[in-house]
Amino acid sequence: MAEHIGENLLRLMARLDLSIAQVAERTGLDERTIRGIVHGTNRPQARSLHRLAEGLGVPVDEFFLEPAQLLYRHFDRLTNPMIDELLEERADLFSGWSEADFDELHSRVGTGGALSREGALAAVRGMNRKRRLHDQLDVLLESSQADLVAAILEATYRKVVVEEG
Repeated sequence: MAEHIGENLLRLMARLDLSIAQVAERTGLDERTIRGIVHGTNRPQARSLHRLAEGLGVPVDEFFLEPAQLLYRHFDRLTNPMIDELLEERADLFSGWSEADFDELHSRVGTGGALSREGALAAVRGMNRKRRLHDQLDVLLESSQADLVAAILEATYRKVVVEEG
């Protein structure tokens, strides 16, 4: 994972048409530090990675992903333009979303290709419902009713996965 940091920094610099000096200006990092990261002679600290990510407008995980995986992310985003429109119109639906949530949404397809407006809305609402349920389950599993909740969950899981599977 860490072996991709320099390669991904170079890719981002090329995509944004930035020189090392411009990256240094945007991030406040020293040019020698950036050169070391690019050439693989300097393993950046977490603080430096966060400054790079913020200065380049990308999530930190983008430095660790395999470049091929980033191509899929880029492809998925290009093939689902409705999501960007929906994000502009209804930003409230995306409150608290992570990059992984957006990756999951962009990777979805509708019948015949890209998501329609209705399909994208349905997917977003479904993902938000699932997140709310996960949050509620986390709270319940930390409560005095944890044993009861766990028993119900296990029984339901067995019924759905074992008996119907």
